[in-house]
Amino acid sequence: MEAVRTQFAANLRGHRDRAGLSQEALADICDLHRTEISLLERCKRSPRLETIVILARGLELSSPAELLDGIV
Repeated sequence: MEAVRTQFAANLRGHRDRAGLSQEALADICDLHRTEISLLERCKRSPRLETIVILARGLELSSPAELLDGIV
């Protein structure tokens, strides 16, 4: 399970960095708390399905599946 969290965290941070957003800016766009973004990126929390969809929309990804790339 740790490998899943680690890959999700890397995907989230990569997409956030490419979008040029801080954790706080992404949290504001997604109506989440900045701490939530931090916990996800540090592998301290696993995201709920709803959170994955919200983050994908906030990052303007074509699909929430982009946040799951490399997770098998």
